[in-house]
Amino acid sequence: MNIAKARTINNIVAFAALALAIFLFAITDTIYPSGHPVHELIEWAGILLIVVCILGRTWSSLYVAGRKGRELTTSGPYSICRNPLYFFSIIGAAGMGTQSGSVVIGLICGALAAIVFYLVSAQEEQSLTRLHGKKYRDYAAAIPRFIPRLELWRDDKTLTIRPPRVLTTFIDALVFLLSVPVAEGFEHLREIGTIPTLLILP
Repeated sequence: MNIAKARTINNIVAFAALALAIFLFAITDTIYPSGHPVHELIEWAGILLIVVCILGRTWSSLYVAGRKGRELTTSGPYSICRNPLYFFSIIGAAGMGTQSGSVVIGLICGALAAIVFYLVSAQEEQSLTRLHGKKYRDYAAAIPRFIPRLELWRDDKTLTIRPPRVLTTFIDALVFLLSVPVAEGFEHLREIGTIPTLLILP
């Protein structure tokens, strides 16, 4: 899978997660009403997850942007996790869901993103195995697909950065922040009675 296709899939997943979040925001309220300390805490925790996602994806792109599909990146975040871009996107999807004030919706969004990225990474790994052969098989055997193993960390002394690609990744990741005003908008509409509540979740 080439980098353009991978970026397209990333964008599709981000927008799909946003669409799902919008749908859930529209029909769902939580056991903690807007303004309740627990509700606000969940929302702020989600914002923190989104910030981690944006920074993590940008950091990962410093190592892989412009190289994916041509070189095998195994240093920095790729030394502890084979798919750090996807790992941080899953975190971001969960953060989007929690803007509803519901931990359950956050878990649903994160789980759906994890399933999609698992399928995407499985396809990518077939391409990388064909391209790099034993070198990639050895790398895949040693490095986990998603959950980082910090004790495996290693880095290069120098790093060639491609600023336009990194900036594109950063801008792409900002879509996760759209969930914040969307969630607040639906909360306001529920408060004034414009839209009904169909589900109540923790």
